Amino acid sequence: MIRVDRLFRLQRPSLDQAHQRLSVLILLFAAGFLVVAGRAVDLGVFQYAGDPAAPVNPAEADHRWQRAEIVDRRGEVLATTVASQWLYADPRRIQKPEETALALAEILPGQTAGDILRRFRRPKEFVWIEHNLTPSQVAAVNALGEPGLNFKTGSLRLYPHGRLAAHALGYTGIDGEGLAGLEKFFDRRLTDPARLDEPLRLSLDLRVQHAATDELALAMDEFQAKGAVALVMDVHSGELLSLVSLPDYNANRYATATPEQKRNRATYEIYEQGSALKAVTIAAALDAGLVRLDDRIDATKPIRIAGYTIHDFHGQRRDLTVPEVFTYSSNIGSARLGDTLGAERQKRFFRQVGLLSPADVEVTEVSAPRYPERWGRIHTMTASFGHGVSISSVQLAQAMAAMVNGGRLQPATLLADADRQGRHRGRQVISPETSAVMRQLMRVAVVKGTGSFADVPGYRVAGKTSTAEKPGQTGGYDHDRVLSSFTGVFPAETPRYLVFAMLDEPHGTEATYQFAGGGWVAAPTVGKIIARIGPLLGVEPRPADQTFIREAALLVQEKD
Repeated sequence: MIRVDRLFRLQRPSLDQAHQRLSVLILLFAAGFLVVAGRAVDLGVFQYAGDPAAPVNPAEADHRWQRAEIVDRRGEVLATTVASQWLYADPRRIQKPEETALALAEILPGQTAGDILRRFRRPKEFVWIEHNLTPSQVAAVNALGEPGLNFKTGSLRLYPHGRLAAHALGYTGIDGEGLAGLEKFFDRRLTDPARLDEPLRLSLDLRVQHAATDELALAMDEFQAKGAVALVMDVHSGELLSLVSLPDYNANRYATATPEQKRNRATYEIYEQGSALKAVTIAAALDAGLVRLDDRIDATKPIRIAGYTIHDFHGQRRDLTVPEVFTYSSNIGSARLGDTLGAERQKRFFRQVGLLSPADVEVTEVSAPRYPERWGRIHTMTASFGHGVSISSVQLAQAMAAMVNGGRLQPATLLADADRQGRHRGRQVISPETSAVMRQLMRVAVVKGTGSFADVPGYRVAGKTSTAEKPGQTGGYDHDRVLSSFTGVFPAETPRYLVFAMLDEPHGTEATYQFAGGGWVAAPTVGKIIARIGPLLGVEPRPADQTFIREAALLVQEKD
């Protein structure tokens, strides 16, 4: 009989051998798992990194490309994200590369068979073919029966209103990143996972935007202008209810837009805005106590200074009261008021009303103003009537709003009040009393001056025309190329809204007697916009109160 302890000693080598074999199997299995996992990481991350059209990690794409909606002040959707089908290929499994490439080129506009075939020949297991296919395109691809073609559910940033407000909204790229406008400015906010269900609410009103775009496009076509801008602003909050830049583009097809169409003329383009700055000059002089309304300003003859001549378009050749300087848009009178202010005081006031710093509006396409480094006497005179200082239309609008809203500069914003969270804080720039006088002057300029075509029965429009010759190619100014604008506010006694329209290089027509100035082309455009948006905004029409402007109006003689 074999003893038990000897039996265990006889079996021990067999047990040790079994343990060794099991350990080897475990090690082999672990090694195999690491190889598979490593290959998966390579396919999921590194393989796609070489293809600029592919996301870094398709498995995470759906989450990474989610964006919050953008809505107007009334909750109308301006930008949203929807699911879409993206076509990709595994070149190793494409059975008939040439035939498949030709067929796909027929299904996908903008794609060529040669380009698709080159992608098929890449030494990869994954290449993108096309993003955002329509249902009919998906069906056509499936009908090819090619096993190497597959779909992935991606996302598409959709702008339901196409061209409307395109320059304010901007657009996103294929990878979901904001590339322009609000989409770029608020990219982090719109992609914050904690706020994806919280729409970004804008100050824009889709109804107002449509009316302003419609009327501006008609004016641009009628006067054959190369570009145009329209703004509608709440004068007390700085909220922009409309921002229009023409020509524009369809944000859903931004890749096909030209640089000219993408250019935001309201915030990015800067211009010598012309006579509108006479309002700023007069307000500065009145607020500083340097002049009174009934003071007489010498406008009997042109001013010659530093080799330049400052003259009036239709000079009165006499002394003018301050209301007459404004109503008849006298360059000579404004230059003398600027000279009275002096360079330092004028420059300080321009800075105070936001003309010497970029507009703090929520798009990325914003330009800094351009002005002389050395602000001499000649610059003071020319700046007083809007030459020599180049600013954006939004800068001008917010400065003009401050002239009439009680004297408070409220920076322009594209955010509705609930979303602003104190981002913009206004400041007092002129006294309420000076602001009240400016309202009178702007109303008189419409009733008795160059802005008469902007008036709308019941809405008591006040405002200022501007016709600025553009700088010439070889110095000086080009008399045949002008920037024509009108800045209007309504109702005049207690303004609520500012409406600005500008036409770049308009041409006169038979109806305007070939004139293309602000009073002929921009003022009527503003009047038409006001007539359409006044009822939408709840502004009640009522008869004009002539006693409101009596003091200023009595100081304006009829033109000679």
